[in-house]
Amino acid sequence: MELRLATTGDVPDLFRVRTSVRENHESEEQLAALGITRESVAQMLESGQARGWCALEGGAVVGFSMARRSEREIFALFVLPEFEGRGIGGSLLELALAWLWQLSDQPIRLSTGRGTRAFSLYVSKGWREVGELENGDPILETRYAAPRSA
Repeated sequence: MELRLATTGDVPDLFRVRTSVRENHESEEQLAALGITRESVAQMLESGQARGWCALEGGAVVGFSMARRSEREIFALFVLPEFEGRGIGGSLLELALAWLWQLSDQPIRLSTGRGTRAFSLYVSKGWREVGELENGDPILETRYAAPRSA
Protein backbone atom coordinates (compact mmCIF):
# COMPACT_ATOMS: atom_id res chain seq x y z
CA MET A 1 0.00 0.00 0.00
CA GLU A 2 1.20 3.49 -0.88
CA LEU A 3 0.23 6.63 1.04
CA ARG A 4 0.56 10.07 -0.52
CA LEU A 5 -0.88 13.58 -0.41
CA ALA A 6 -4.13 14.03 -2.28
CA THR A 7 -4.32 16.46 -5.19
CA THR A 8 -7.24 18.07 -6.97
CA GLY A 9 -6.79 15.39 -9.63
CA ASP A 10 -7.80 12.80 -7.01
CA VAL A 11 -11.19 14.39 -6.31
CA PRO A 12 -13.17 11.99 -8.58
CA ASP A 13 -11.56 9.03 -6.80
CA LEU A 14 -12.28 10.58 -3.38
CA PHE A 15 -15.96 10.77 -4.29
CA ARG A 16 -15.89 7.22 -5.68
CA VAL A 17 -14.56 5.96 -2.34
CA ARG A 18 -16.87 8.20 -0.29
CA THR A 19 -20.01 7.00 -2.07
CA SER A 20 -18.97 3.32 -1.89
CA VAL A 21 -18.85 2.91 1.90
CA ARG A 22 -21.33 0.77 3.83
CA GLU A 23 -21.63 2.85 7.01
CA ASN A 24 -22.37 6.57 6.87
CA HIS A 25 -23.20 6.16 3.17
CA GLU A 26 -24.23 9.24 1.25
CA SER A 27 -24.70 9.77 -2.46
CA GLU A 28 -23.13 12.66 -4.34
CA GLU A 29 -26.56 14.32 -4.32
CA GLN A 30 -26.83 14.00 -0.53
CA LEU A 31 -23.30 15.35 -0.12
CA ALA A 32 -24.09 18.28 -2.43
CA ALA A 33 -27.10 19.13 -0.25
CA LEU A 34 -24.57 19.49 2.60
CA GLY A 35 -22.37 21.75 0.46
CA ILE A 36 -19.82 19.02 -0.27
CA THR A 37 -19.22 18.93 -4.00
CA ARG A 38 -16.31 17.99 -6.21
CA GLU A 39 -15.72 21.71 -6.73
CA SER A 40 -15.80 22.58 -3.02
CA VAL A 41 -13.39 19.76 -2.14
CA ALA A 42 -11.01 20.77 -4.94
CA GLN A 43 -11.15 24.38 -3.70
CA MET A 44 -10.34 23.30 -0.11
CA LEU A 45 -7.30 21.39 -1.34
CA GLU A 46 -6.14 24.17 -3.68
CA SER A 47 -6.45 26.87 -1.02
CA GLY A 48 -4.45 24.94 1.57
CA GLN A 49 -7.39 25.19 3.96
CA ALA A 50 -7.53 21.40 3.90
CA ARG A 51 -5.07 18.65 3.24
CA GLY A 52 -5.87 15.14 2.11
CA TRP A 53 -4.06 11.83 1.88
CA CYS A 54 -4.74 8.86 -0.37
CA ALA A 55 -4.09 5.19 0.17
CA LEU A 56 -3.35 3.40 -3.08
CA GLU A 57 -3.29 -0.27 -3.93
CA GLY A 58 -2.03 -1.16 -7.39
CA GLY A 59 -2.15 2.53 -8.30
CA ALA A 60 -5.86 2.88 -7.45
CA VAL A 61 -7.20 5.01 -4.59
CA VAL A 62 -8.74 2.67 -1.99
CA GLY A 63 -9.07 5.12 0.91
CA PHE A 64 -8.55 8.72 1.88
CA SER A 65 -8.56 11.16 4.75
CA MET A 66 -8.97 14.93 4.81
CA ALA A 67 -8.35 17.43 7.59
CA ARG A 68 -9.40 21.08 7.74
CA ARG A 69 -6.93 23.56 9.18
CA SER A 70 -9.04 26.33 10.71
CA GLU A 71 -11.77 24.01 12.00
CA ARG A 72 -9.12 21.64 13.42
CA GLU A 73 -11.18 18.70 12.32
CA ILE A 74 -10.93 15.40 10.57
CA PHE A 75 -13.27 16.20 7.69
CA ALA A 76 -13.27 12.77 6.04
CA LEU A 77 -11.87 9.29 6.54
CA PHE A 78 -13.15 6.54 4.26
CA VAL A 79 -11.90 3.20 2.94
CA LEU A 80 -13.46 1.01 0.26
CA PRO A 81 -15.39 -1.85 1.91
CA GLU A 82 -13.20 -4.55 0.34
CA PHE A 83 -10.10 -2.94 1.90
CA GLU A 84 -11.46 -2.54 5.45
CA GLY A 85 -9.67 -4.24 8.33
CA ARG A 86 -6.18 -3.79 6.86
CA GLY A 87 -5.10 -0.78 8.93
CA ILE A 88 -5.55 1.65 6.06
CA GLY A 89 -7.95 3.91 7.97
CA GLY A 90 -5.61 4.04 10.96
CA SER A 91 -2.66 5.02 8.77
CA LEU A 92 -4.70 7.74 7.05
CA LEU A 93 -5.93 9.04 10.41
CA GLU A 94 -2.34 9.24 11.71
CA LEU A 95 -1.31 11.38 8.73
CA ALA A 96 -4.21 13.79 9.23
CA LEU A 97 -3.61 14.07 12.99
CA ALA A 98 0.14 14.60 12.51
CA TRP A 99 -0.53 17.52 10.16
CA LEU A 100 -3.02 19.14 12.51
CA TRP A 101 -0.74 18.63 15.56
CA GLN A 102 2.11 20.20 13.60
CA LEU A 103 -0.02 23.34 13.22
CA SER A 104 -1.18 23.55 16.86
CA ASP A 105 -1.65 21.50 20.02
CA GLN A 106 -5.30 22.57 20.31
CA PRO A 107 -7.95 19.80 20.40
CA ILE A 108 -9.04 18.12 17.17
CA ARG A 109 -12.64 17.20 16.47
CA LEU A 110 -14.67 15.01 14.16
CA SER A 111 -18.20 13.72 13.93
CA THR A 112 -19.46 10.29 12.99
CA GLY A 113 -22.60 8.25 13.41
CA ARG A 114 -23.33 6.93 16.87
CA GLY A 115 -23.17 3.15 17.00
CA THR A 116 -20.94 2.84 13.93
CA ARG A 117 -17.68 0.91 13.84
CA ALA A 118 -15.93 4.27 13.34
CA PHE A 119 -17.49 5.65 16.53
CA SER A 120 -16.32 2.60 18.50
CA LEU A 121 -12.83 2.87 17.01
CA TYR A 122 -12.41 6.53 17.92
CA VAL A 123 -13.67 5.99 21.48
CA SER A 124 -11.29 3.03 21.88
CA LYS A 125 -8.43 5.35 20.84
CA GLY A 126 -9.33 7.86 23.56
CA TRP A 127 -11.55 10.30 21.68
CA ARG A 128 -14.34 11.62 23.91
CA GLU A 129 -17.80 12.91 23.12
CA VAL A 130 -18.11 16.69 23.58
CA GLY A 131 -21.42 17.50 21.88
CA GLU A 132 -23.85 16.70 19.12
CA LEU A 133 -24.60 17.98 15.65
CA GLU A 134 -28.14 19.10 14.83
CA ASN A 135 -28.82 15.66 13.33
CA GLY A 136 -27.84 13.95 16.60
CA ASP A 137 -24.44 12.65 15.45
CA PRO A 138 -21.86 12.93 18.22
CA ILE A 139 -18.93 15.33 18.07
CA LEU A 140 -15.75 13.66 19.30
CA GLU A 141 -12.54 15.35 20.41
CA THR A 142 -8.98 14.29 21.05
CA ARG A 143 -6.28 16.27 22.78
CA TYR A 144 -2.56 16.35 22.09
CA ALA A 145 -0.53 13.98 24.19
CA ALA A 146 3.10 15.09 24.27
CA PRO A 147 5.60 12.27 23.83
CA ARG A 148 6.86 10.98 27.15
CA SER A 149 10.51 11.63 27.91
CA ALA A 150 12.65 8.74 29.06
